[in-house]
Amino acid sequence: MQLEFFPSRTLATYIAKMFAVRIVAVLLMLVLVLQMLDLLSESGKVLAAPGNGQGELLTYVSLRMPQLVSRFLPYSVLLATIITLMTLNQNSEVIAMKGAGLSAHQVLAPLFLVAALTSAVTFGFNERVVTRATSTLKAWQNVKYGPIPLESGTKANVWLQDGPNILFARAVAGEGNAMRMDGVSWYRRDPTGMVTEIVTAPSAAFANPGWTFRNPVLFDVQSARKTALGRDEVYAKSVDPVQVLISRVDADAESLGQLNTSLSAIRAAGFRTTELEGKWWHKLSGPLSALLMPLLGAVAAFGLARSGHLFVRAVIGMALGFAYFVFDNAALAMGNFGAYPPFLAAWAPFVLFFLIGETVLIRTEE
Repeated sequence: MQLEFFPSRTLATYIAKMFAVRIVAVLLMLVLVLQMLDLLSESGKVLAAPGNGQGELLTYVSLRMPQLVSRFLPYSVLLATIITLMTLNQNSEVIAMKGAGLSAHQVLAPLFLVAALTSAVTFGFNERVVTRATSTLKAWQNVKYGPIPLESGTKANVWLQDGPNILFARAVAGEGNAMRMDGVSWYRRDPTGMVTEIVTAPSAAFANPGWTFRNPVLFDVQSARKTALGRDEVYAKSVDPVQVLISRVDADAESLGQLNTSLSAIRAAGFRTTELEGKWWHKLSGPLSALLMPLLGAVAAFGLARSGHLFVRAVIGMALGFAYFVFDNAALAMGNFGAYPPFLAAWAPFVLFFLIGETVLIRTEE
């Protein structure tokens, strides 16, 4: 019996259903409260754009809610774990299960099953919904909640270094040699860093090398004279589409496959990819955090409820769970700075807290 993962199908179904209902309930509570607070802080900005009204507020909610669900689902699993195990312990159901010969791992097995399904759903939800919502929302925020850009992958307000000079584009779209810029400005600077000339154009196309400005206008800073050049000119010859691609890559707005393609292009150009590699690995390790929560919160399941220590055990379980999230964010930040290899930064917190949870469970209950 000790080697059976689910010795009782009825018992497993009972615990799994209880756990799943609590995950949904806690998630709905967290998301609704946080969505209302977020909407209160952003509604003024959304309605400040000309023509925006209730429909745009609903659009904002539809784009923001997937981000909140993805971010707080692991916290919901942690809180649902604590609530479920406290309820089972309070009603002496854990004592009955252990008296029937179930080990601590068998008591927690239904929770692990639901948590594993939650991790799989989270990964698919992130890949199919959250990335698209994030991409659209950021593009909408870049135009200050004006008309939503129709073309996906459009990057707004891009600044690029052209030797001592600066290239700015209000919007960039397309890939490779077909890339184009809208609302471009090129700033010529002297050796002291002062701007001497500003060339503006409504659009620019890649000229390989450089960018062809359509109908450019030259503004001389010293004489304050503006001159229409009357012909297309090529500027920013040291800027190529790969540099624009690097400035456009947003790991949160790209799926695993898209981010892998971006990483390959950046590596081929010889640029550093440490930060993006860490986020690539975290797209795999992040959803698995839900699988850890039953293990970290398991301390609330055992011990006598009437001893008065049940609340302390629940606090310890919550502390372990929140410590994991803190360590996970810190490790990812250290990986972005290059202190840790990307793989280690993404997976070290998961492995460390898995070992901590197993150690606590085995030494205290097994």
